[in-house]
Amino acid sequence: MTCDAGGCLFTGGMTVAKPSFEFEFAAQQRGFLRVAGVDEVGRGPLAGPVVAAAAVLDPENIPDGLNDSKKLSAKRRDALYGELLEVADVSIASASVEEIDEYNILRASHIAMERAVAGLTSPADYLLIDGTMIPRGMNLPSATLVKGDGRSLSIAAASIVAKVWRDRLMVDLAQQHPGYGWDRNAGYPTKEHKAGLKSHGVTPHHRRSFAPVHNILYQAKNVTN
Repeated sequence: MTCDAGGCLFTGGMTVAKPSFEFEFAAQQRGFLRVAGVDEVGRGPLAGPVVAAAAVLDPENIPDGLNDSKKLSAKRRDALYGELLEVADVSIASASVEEIDEYNILRASHIAMERAVAGLTSPADYLLIDGTMIPRGMNLPSATLVKGDGRSLSIAAASIVAKVWRDRLMVDLAQQHPGYGWDRNAGYPTKEHKAGLKSHGVTPHHRRSFAPVHNILYQAKNVTN
């Protein structure tokens, strides 16, 4: 059974939440015609940029199966990524490792979000932002949604696009810097990645303000001194 208004379905007698378009419809009923979902990916990794996406969906042409990107298989994310680029207004942006180290990861993720919103083909009227904070550079009417990628279809779309784009970037970087497993761990602090740091050292793509990377640099400095 599917309950469209409530955004849920019944599976084996259990209620499973799924994203819906109810938040977008509510904003549109208030006169905001272009509602963008905004999400970021990549706060936790030790390497690579933080990436954000903004997505404005066409209510008449929403791809089936949109959900929190973490709940989808890589194959399904890739397929939806391609669909979304064809049928939605999507913008992808990032904040660099240098910006992460200069400002902090939270501010850098907000900078990436601001850039993604600014990059939409046509300006949004209203933003649905995953999380609890509205980036200070956002000057549009906005609302935050905790775990929004599992509640709003537009935020789910943004989460998928941001994750696929960043994962593909990390695969490319893994070819340039083998030994860290970035094609498998996307820069997150897995055992393989930490072992690579100890064996091969720090690359230009590592976040020097993050403790595991900072500690290795500190130890290397002490050894040379």
